[in-house]
Parts: sequence; structure tokens; C-alpha cells
Amino acid sequence: MSRTLFQHERIWTGTASDPWTDALLVEDGRVVAVGAEAREAASAGAAGSTASVVDLPGALVMPGLHDAHIHTAWLSRDASSVDLREARSLEETLDLVRAHAEGLPEGEWLHSGRWNHNRWAVPEQPDRHALDTVSGNRVAALASTDGHTIWANSLALQRAGITRDTPDPVGGEIVRDAHGEPTGILRESAQELLDVIPHERSPLRPWLERCQDRLLSVGLTSITDIDGEDARAAYAELHADGALRLRVTKCTRDPDLELAISEGRRSGQGDDRFRVGPVKFFSDGALGSHTAHMTEPFIGHEGCGIAAMPYEVLLERTLLAARSGLDVVTHAIGDEANRLVLDSFAAVRAEDLDVLLRVEHAQHVRPVDIPRFRALDVVASMQPSHCTADLELADEIIGPRRLASYAWRSFLDAGVRVAFGSDAPVEDPNPFHGLHAAVTRTRADGTPVGGWRPEERVSLDEAVHAFTVAAHESVGRTDVGRLAPGQLADLLAVDRDLWALEESSPADIRDAVVLQTWVGGELAFTRD
Repeated sequence: MSRTLFQHERIWTGTASDPWTDALLVEDGRVVAVGAEAREAASAGAAGSTASVVDLPGALVMPGLHDAHIHTAWLSRDASSVDLREARSLEETLDLVRAHAEGLPEGEWLHSGRWNHNRWAVPEQPDRHALDTVSGNRVAALASTDGHTIWANSLALQRAGITRDTPDPVGGEIVRDAHGEPTGILRESAQELLDVIPHERSPLRPWLERCQDRLLSVGLTSITDIDGEDARAAYAELHADGALRLRVTKCTRDPDLELAISEGRRSGQGDDRFRVGPVKFFSDGALGSHTAHMTEPFIGHEGCGIAAMPYEVLLERTLLAARSGLDVVTHAIGDEANRLVLDSFAAVRAEDLDVLLRVEHAQHVRPVDIPRFRALDVVASMQPSHCTADLELADEIIGPRRLASYAWRSFLDAGVRVAFGSDAPVEDPNPFHGLHAAVTRTRADGTPVGGWRPEERVSLDEAVHAFTVAAHESVGRTDVGRLAPGQLADLLAVDRDLWALEESSPADIRDAVVLQTWVGGELAFTRD
């Protein structure tokens, strides 16, 4: 039996009745006592063994954080791509792509990129002809920052067989010019048309191992991963080899639902390190791609976004997963998408199926639908950094219509369970960025002054709860998230006291630095 006494003058436990302590006794990866009781048990040599003592560094110790919505395969592979997020014009974007392409081996794809035309001086979506000028004789398929649009070059369209005669797939759009020719912009399910192009990719595991180090370094001790079967296989291999230091709840993607059922997967299977999670469905697109499914058209646009699948199909798939013992999480950003997802969840509850249900993002919701989340026991899985990234765009294309947008306060006040994450690589995976956004509703530079729609701010206690206890509970875990007896000993040592900053200087929460990360009482990261 391993026994460790962790000591620090400021340990935030996450327990409402006793939020602060100065000692934790950990046995075999779990907290067994706190405070004076912990010190007494450690000095008494309980169970015939002497506890080692660790004096934790920094100004604060707190529970490890859980990212309830992250794409780690996507995040990992982004490390080998060009980063276009900060480009402020088409010309600057093309210069970055050209420079990156010149350093690539012959025949290697240009991929990812995270371009964001909404931030360009002229905010118009680009076309294949522009990309052709810098991509050379290689396939280029660059993802938008939200991952809901691909900007492809002419070679990519040619190899995929996409022509003026190719019909739009269900739940997607091949954008065409005035002459009916594809522009190279593929929205939503139309992106999948490129999957027919042969493409060799390097093994994912080494990329995930680097990503694991990064996540531990910013205070994430557990995640709910949204990516596909390649990520599942890589994580399973890491776990089998004893190399998985994060706790991973692994989602199943919609196309793999039948595979999961045939293998007998059920949500919650696994151990305290690697578990089967929910099935992920899509109801609509994203705000940045103008594909979020709205009840009214976007300002300056004719369309109301895109329904990722017909409602009848969404309902059928949702019920199939739930009847098979798999929890369901469904992406919904627009108000119409949220309404339809709640309708599908009402059908699940009508059958009295004992599964967890979450709406992913829940960004723009009709006020009348907020009480339905609680009535149906649906978790609102939200990403605070989306608010601060999208606030100008939301004002521009949604405007003053009466919607609850990034409405964390409204959800909590209605008794709805709220779990927080990042949606990385759409946003930075650093959870302290999310905590800052949740508490201030401002960007890193402090704008807008006073916060965007500040009435929706939450307290630091509530924000940390959403990144710990609520995030874990949203995937069925009650054994981790607090530093209390019986809980897994996942904890962080941080360079600043977030609670002291909440009133005096909340802007500084964003720049918190993790000095040590412990998972199950074992040191998983330490800063040099």
C-alpha cells in the first residue's frame, strides 16, 4: 500500500461544506482523510506503513480539471500543420500556406490550418483558385477554425471526383460560383467527399503522447475525447502499455455506432483510467461557418444554416444508441438545432431509458427551451472560450434577437447541470482560459470592458465545479473531481491563488501556471 501525505496551506477541496483544507492523506491513489485527521493518520502509521510527505509548491492546490469536450487526435495532428488562426487577410493566409508547403515532403497533403475568414479584413470565404497558387502539385484540404468547412484546391476536388454535377450530400453543401462550378468550399458533410482520396497518415500514438504531455501541463487530469476509432485504438494501446497518465472517457462517433453495438460497448465500461463514453451525433454546423441551424436567417444571409441530418434520422440514431446502453451527446449550436435535439431526448425519456444525455455547445437557445434541459435531465456541455472568440460574430450575424447565447448563468439558475470544456483545437485546451472566460466574459486583452452580456457570468466556484465535478458527472463519474475522502487523488499545484484573484484581479486567472499535476496520487507533470 502506498501512502502519501500532501501538505499545503491553501487546498481547495471542491466540497461545499468544507471547501478548504491544508492536508490530504492518499492511499493507493485515493484520498482517505483531510486536514488534522489526515496528519494524525499519517503520523500514526495506519495500516502498518509510514506515509511519505509531499509539500506541494505554489500558491494554491486544487482538484485536477476535466475537459468535457476535446478532440485530441485533431489537436495532436494540428501540430504538424500550418497555423492560420491569426492571419488577418487572404493574402497573409496564402503567404503562410506557401511557406509551410515549401517545407513539406513531395506529395504530402496540406491539411488542417484553422483559417478564419470572419477575422479577415475582407471577410469573404476563399476559393480553390487562390489556394491553387500556393499549394503546388499536392492535395490541399484546409479546415476552418471551427472544423465545419474545408477549403480545398482544384487537385483535391479532381481526385475526389467533385464536379458541377456532384449533388450536395444530405447535411452538407458544395459551395458553387455563379456558373455552377465548385469553389472549393465544402461545408459540413460535404467535407467527407474527400475521404475517397488515398491518404497515408503517420501513426497517431506518438502524436497523442505529445498531446498528453501538453494537457497535463495545463492542469487537465481527465478528458472526454470526441474523436474517432483511431484515437480509441491509440489510447487503448497506451493504456495496455501503462503509458496512459490522463483519465480518458472515449466517445464513439455516429458512423461507428453499429461497430460499438456489435462489440458490446456500453457507456461506463472500463476502469478508472480508460472508459467507454457516449455516442456523439451532430444536429447542425457552427456559427463561424454560418451553418448553425437557426429558426431565422442569419443577418445578411438568406439561409438558416444546415441541419446535419434529417430529424427522423437523428431520432432513430439517438434511440438506437440509448436502447443499446450508450449515453448520447449531440452537437447543437443554433436555436432550432437545440430544439430538435431536445425533442429527440424527450423520446428517450418517454421510453424510460437510463442513459446520460448531453447537448454539446448549447450556444444559442430559445429561452423557452432552457427549462426543458432540466425537465429532461439534459446536461448543457459548454465551452466558455467559444463565447469570447465568437462574441463579435454573434452580434454581427445573430444580432439582438431574443436568444440565450452562451447563457451559463441562465442554465445554472434554471437548475440545469453545466459541464465545461474547450472543444480544442477549435479553442486552446488550457482550462484556465475557460475559467477566465466564464468568470469575466472578456478576451485576454480585457475587451469588451465589463464583459459581453455580463449578466451571464458565473462565479469561480461555479466555473471550477463545471470543469471538475459536473464534467465528470456528465460522463457518469462520481469518484473524481473533489479532494475529499473516497475520491481519486487528482490534483494541481498552481502558481497563483485563483480565489484571491476573483475579486481583486480576475483577468490574471487566465495566465495561471500549473507547477505540478498529480493523477491518482502519482506525479504526472512537474514544471522545470
